[in-house]
Amino acid sequence: MEHGPGGISDALHCLRALGATRTPAILRLPDSCPTWAKKALDLGPQGIMFPMIESAKSARKAVSYCRFPPQGIRGSAHTVVRASDYGIDDGYLTNYGEELLIMCQVESEEGVKKVEEIAAVDGVDCIQMGPLDLSASLGYLWDPGNKKVRQMMREAEKGVLGSMKKDGGGAYLAGFAMPFDPPEELGHRGYHMVSGAVDVGMFRSAAVEDVRRFKLSLVAGSSDDEEGERRRDADGDEKYWSE
Repeated sequence: MEHGPGGISDALHCLRALGATRTPAILRLPDSCPTWAKKALDLGPQGIMFPMIESAKSARKAVSYCRFPPQGIRGSAHTVVRASDYGIDDGYLTNYGEELLIMCQVESEEGVKKVEEIAAVDGVDCIQMGPLDLSASLGYLWDPGNKKVRQMMREAEKGVLGSMKKDGGGAYLAGFAMPFDPPEELGHRGYHMVSGAVDVGMFRSAAVEDVRRFKLSLVAGSSDDEEGERRRDADGDEKYWSE
């Protein structure tokens, strides 16, 4: 919900679709505030992601938004919301805290400086690195693969991984695969969870490729019918559009 046009109602449809295949769902909030967290959590996702966490204080606030009083400040309507099966799940209040994955996005220079403190906050299960916003905060909006951005990412990664070695606590490390930083590289550096392709990007790439193939078919057909026929024979049943 952070960058896309969707809101709570759209998220509900997604959760229903994912639930049909027993696929865990994580909702990323547009803002780290109690109002958005309350509405998202009432839908019953398996995880929730808070954007732009820059200190242990903001991480503790994020966790408090996920906990009912006295442990937190989450508003309660647990007898009628989807998260508790509309009140049918008698064990919801007992188990919800352990079953929910709480993720904090570290995506700024200030956040990287405090990443170990953020990772050590009780209740924070996972630190999600945000390479694009991090590059922007460092002055490299158009160059997320810049050497200085990579160095800052490595510092953050070491901080999170180091937090796990202290007293068995800390948080897991998660991140986004990028063209200059593929999934296998993230795995080698110790990431526990990697986000791969983005649905909008996949659709865009497929559409651009279809347009490219369509233009090539027009050029081949108008300039040389015989050559165009030869190409079609070589491709077999393949058409300019994806089926």
